[in-house]
Amino acid sequence: MNHIVTSKEEILKTSRELIQRQGWSAVSIRSVAAACGVSVGSIYNYFDSKTALVGATVESVWCEIFHRPEDGTVFQDTQACIAWMYGRMEYGCRQYPGFFTLHSLGFMREDKSDGKRRMEQTWQHVSEELCSVLKRDARVRPDAFNEQFTAEKFAEVLFSLMLSALLRQDYDPGAVLEIVCRTLY
Repeated sequence: MNHIVTSKEEILKTSRELIQRQGWSAVSIRSVAAACGVSVGSIYNYFDSKTALVGATVESVWCEIFHRPEDGTVFQDTQACIAWMYGRMEYGCRQYPGFFTLHSLGFMREDKSDGKRRMEQTWQHVSEELCSVLKRDARVRPDAFNEQFTAEKFAEVLFSLMLSALLRQDYDPGAVLEIVCRTLY
């Protein structure tokens, strides 16, 4: 049953629901307006084009997948953080089949600069959070990092492994956790 949309967040929620049921091609100004039970003009009040709607929807999917857990201790321990991130990647793959690969590959083209920018912002945020967790983790050996091998560089390595896992759709963090243990503890 359609409902009246009263906010940008509700439009994005409806867009995500359309993607889950029908795939990415289902998102258009008209289809989202119909699903929301409002006029096309109502959607244009919030988004000036389909590109803006899709870009905001992509960002909202990333935010849903990697929203902060209620248990903040996840970000105090590197192993717990990585296990959580792999779990969220698996969740994202289940909720939005093909999102990671289609989104990543599709937005690398120049004509999708807004989507690419949003994706890179999300990736930067995830990488920075990994680095912060590495620096907060009380179990990390004091000599684990030095001038050549910094927490920032190790976070980049971990993030690269995560991206590779996304492309392979391999959500078992075991190998990465083993690398963390051997390197840091």
